[in-house]
Amino acid sequence: MEKGARVSQDLVHFETDVLVIGSGAAGMAAALSAGGAGASVIIADRSLIGRSGATIMAQMTVAVALGSQTPDASEFHLADTLKAGRDLCEPSLSSLVCEEGPQDILKLDEWRVGWARNEDGSIRQAHAPGHDRPRCVYVDFLSTGPAVAKTLRGRVLREKGVTRIGDLYITDLTVTDGVVTGAVGFSMADGRAITIAAGAVVLATGGLTRLYGRNSASANMAGDGFALALRAGAELIDMEFVQFFPIGHLAPRLVGMDPIMWDPFRYKLGGKLLNAEFREFVNDYGNEEEGRYNVTRDRATFAILSEVKAGRGSPAGGAYLSFQHIPEADLRAAFGPVIDRLAANGIDLTQMPIEVAPIAHYHMGGVRVNRAMETTVPGLYAAGEVNGGSNGANRLSGNAITEALVFGRHAGESAARFARGTGRTAGAPQAALDLVTATTGVETENYAGDIEELQKVMADLVGPFRTEAGLTEALARIAAIKARLGALPPGVPGLYDMARLDWFDLRTMLEVAEMVTRSALARKESRGAHQRDDFPLMDPAYVLHHRVRRAGDAIVLDRVPVEGSTLVEVA
Repeated sequence: MEKGARVSQDLVHFETDVLVIGSGAAGMAAALSAGGAGASVIIADRSLIGRSGATIMAQMTVAVALGSQTPDASEFHLADTLKAGRDLCEPSLSSLVCEEGPQDILKLDEWRVGWARNEDGSIRQAHAPGHDRPRCVYVDFLSTGPAVAKTLRGRVLREKGVTRIGDLYITDLTVTDGVVTGAVGFSMADGRAITIAAGAVVLATGGLTRLYGRNSASANMAGDGFALALRAGAELIDMEFVQFFPIGHLAPRLVGMDPIMWDPFRYKLGGKLLNAEFREFVNDYGNEEEGRYNVTRDRATFAILSEVKAGRGSPAGGAYLSFQHIPEADLRAAFGPVIDRLAANGIDLTQMPIEVAPIAHYHMGGVRVNRAMETTVPGLYAAGEVNGGSNGANRLSGNAITEALVFGRHAGESAARFARGTGRTAGAPQAALDLVTATTGVETENYAGDIEELQKVMADLVGPFRTEAGLTEALARIAAIKARLGALPPGVPGLYDMARLDWFDLRTMLEVAEMVTRSALARKESRGAHQRDDFPLMDPAYVLHHRVRRAGDAIVLDRVPVEGSTLVEVA
């Protein structure tokens, strides 16, 4: 059965060559490349197709070595990427992003995404933190992600071989004789069970920032892809590395604008980070900004939280970001109507600083893949933020959308090629079907409250600063919440049953939170986005990946070498 649905009273069954789970930039790029290779494709999302995930939330810039206004080359972009990754990047993956990013950015230009232009018609490039030169393209400083998502969504709508299914919650992948052959889930609209038989599956589900109550991404970024991959037998790496955007908006209240909007303001105009004494402090922590305001995100996060910890934070618990030294005419010339939107929020940048603090933004770790986006399980591919390895211990500003486009294209091509050589297995594991059709779960537990408790545990104990005592306590508290979860979801399948959705989300979030915490506990050093108060220095013995995998029913944490390095065993 090609792409269609077979419906019974309680079950809907689909068949396709390639199933893509997730519809941000990586998912849509995968669907387009698989469809372009002649495969039938289903792109599924728990929200609206092309309108969920991180891409549409991204407001700022996209890193790519176009050299349109300043001489540049992929090797320079790669050098900055590897430097930001603190020796943990997989060079084969990082180089793929840097080498092939230009072709995908120029393809979007052909599709009229609307990259900002210089007066001579060349694509404009901004100088973002961590880069050695202007390298980041943008549409405008508040609409780049939405423009990319809209452009890709339009292409997906035109692709006849791609079927779009929204409001579909995927709970498990189907594995037959060690090969991934589809997925099981349920329709959020009516609760009916869904099975999909596929020749290959691409995970493009994004990251895990919903584990933290204060985050910059969509509410559906709960780590679904990590849990799906692990249950299917794939390996994960670097789960301890959660990137916190250093200057997320904290105060005063900001309505209708992204909390991470301040980065281009800071590096374009020279916004000053000040402590409670109204003194610049970033260079007190081994940085050399020298007026360029280009310190990497992990270092800026460390500096801000160190000031807060020392009692020199702003009233709301962050730092001041001040533009009071910038003439109003310069502010308006750079950001135009954004100044008026801020004024509607009672914010006059010429008269007052705002308060900023780190906010969960991105995850560097994830599913272990090679350059073809193959996981360690045949038939399963991954693309975008769900992947691990290319960013090491800290992602370079602007690399996320570039990576999503490049990795998505390769994943779609590889999945289509694999699907051509395999049949489709229509069966689904009974245990997975039993879970989505269950009607016997406990209905008295407050799973939304449990999610909030987990988010607080992660923020307080597995946030930017970590200790052995805190991580150990976090594992105990995660286990306590898990004990309350129970084996089955509450109620009966039905229309947008939020209690059931919370149960499935909590199931995933607990599993992923444990992976992050266990990996963080094992890394007894500070490197990039992982900072241990009890091990404040980088240790050369930890130039390695922590790998998470299944061994039977057990979850095992061990070590694998970084590409090109020699694994050093640590105590």
